[in-house]
Amino acid sequence: MQIWVDADACPNPIKEILFRAAQRREVMLTLVANRALQTPASRFIRCIQVGAGFDVADKAIESQVEPGDLVITADIPLAAAVVEKGAQALDPRGELYTRENIRERLSIRNLMEEMRGSGMEIGGPAAFVAADRQAFANQLDRFLTARS
Repeated sequence: MQIWVDADACPNPIKEILFRAAQRREVMLTLVANRALQTPASRFIRCIQVGAGFDVADKAIESQVEPGDLVITADIPLAAAVVEKGAQALDPRGELYTRENIRERLSIRNLMEEMRGSGMEIGGPAAFVAADRQAFANQLDRFLTARS
């Protein structure tokens, strides 16, 4: 089991939680981004820098993820793709995407995209707050505990 991170848009507090969890649980953590990232020195943490472009990091993760892996992403289409491959995805706000719930989340995302495309003004996500960080940490801990 490995943890993959769609790191370009991942909040720094979430990365810090992941760094600690990788060390404590001795789980491989791979951050994928189109820019260089600062990470702690660890045999359990690595970065893959991909080229710039639309969904390049997503495609790199999707091509390498294996069943049982966990992908950290707020990107619903990426979450759907990795769930289809037998992995799970965890949103930085703590929502775990599984085979049971990903189709609904993808449908909602697509509906919102259509509404924005037709000119409707729809607000974006709420600000990332401490409760989001805590929800993420709790869900990550549950996931890792279930697999140890």
